[in-house]
Amino acid sequence: MKILFFNYEFPPLGGGAGNASFYMLREYAKMPGVEVDFVTSSIDEQYQELKMGENITIHRLPIGKNNTNIHFQSQKDLLKYSWVAYKFSKQLVKKNNYDLTHSFFSVPCGYLSLRLWKKYKIPYIVSLRGSDVPGYSERFKAIYGLLTPIILKVWNNAEFVIANSEGFKELALKSKPKKEIGVICNGIDTHEFYPDESARNEKEIAIICTSRITPRKGIRLLVQAFDILSKRYDNLKLVLVGGGDEKESLENLVRSMGIEKKVQFCGVVPHEEIAAYYRKANVFVLPSFNEGMSNTMLEAVASGLPILATDTGGTRELVEEGKNGFILKMGDYNDIAEKLEKLIQDPDLRNKMGAESRKRAEKMSWENVAKEYVDLYQQTINLRKIREGK
Repeated sequence: MKILFFNYEFPPLGGGAGNASFYMLREYAKMPGVEVDFVTSSIDEQYQELKMGENITIHRLPIGKNNTNIHFQSQKDLLKYSWVAYKFSKQLVKKNNYDLTHSFFSVPCGYLSLRLWKKYKIPYIVSLRGSDVPGYSERFKAIYGLLTPIILKVWNNAEFVIANSEGFKELALKSKPKKEIGVICNGIDTHEFYPDESARNEKEIAIICTSRITPRKGIRLLVQAFDILSKRYDNLKLVLVGGGDEKESLENLVRSMGIEKKVQFCGVVPHEEIAAYYRKANVFVLPSFNEGMSNTMLEAVASGLPILATDTGGTRELVEEGKNGFILKMGDYNDIAEKLEKLIQDPDLRNKMGAESRKRAEKMSWENVAKEYVDLYQQTINLRKIREGK
């Protein structure tokens, strides 16, 4: 089978969706019967063609990215990607007989698949990843009214529409699509992410959050909760890994609170180095206002950490209240402080919850995720043959 795959994010660009596509491509590279052309964004002004194994070709297209805007995709970036990716993909379609296209994000990528379907009758699959679902992101609130009819058209004409969590599926269904929405959760590499108690500093309790630092992620609430607890306990450290447009504001807040020596802003960390940060930590917190299936939460679960997270997206599929973590009240820093304090005071509870997290992670894998998608690819190919009378 030959697949044309779209995602404007790919490491080091973007966040969880880029990482997810990397892991899926890595699994596809082990499957001789699967060939993929993956069309994504360049990190500079140059076109790059990369290979992953013998059967995966990655095409990085220049859309104006550089080191100053590498982890944030503006509306201008998305429009530029749409234009150059569509032009480029038409050239690929003329050279290759694709069985289907697969798009991460309904827009802009799913819209590319829709256009190619209309022009060349190539069926497509769409994976819902976050802000492409109406109601997910405050950042796009003003334009969801314009985008929703386009998104519904993308979904309704797709062969399959796949959310990455049950919670995310429920959000998508609020837009009342005519198409059934399936679920394939993200996976996790348990060989890359694993616990190592010897890496921890026994004299401190490190609380980690790995995330884009934007208002939607609720990290300001975590800082406020940490400020309360740092006055009660001298052995606490808050580690914030990631970059984003709220980072400078939070750094100023931390200084104003006088806790700058206890809060570490690590900035953007290369993916291959991130696992070491989890291994040094004791607790993971993500007080986000909206998620799909958080890759960083999956990484923390595999790293054997207790998880504190708000009830959004795939949280309930990863966190069982009181078993491997606690569900946080949305927008309530006092609740974060209260639940964190339980773990600060009880090392046995931290260890018990961490062990339970690791057990859960061991049941998940990117290999299984890739196989589920390949099954969908085959179903799509079979349906196409039936329609074409082959």
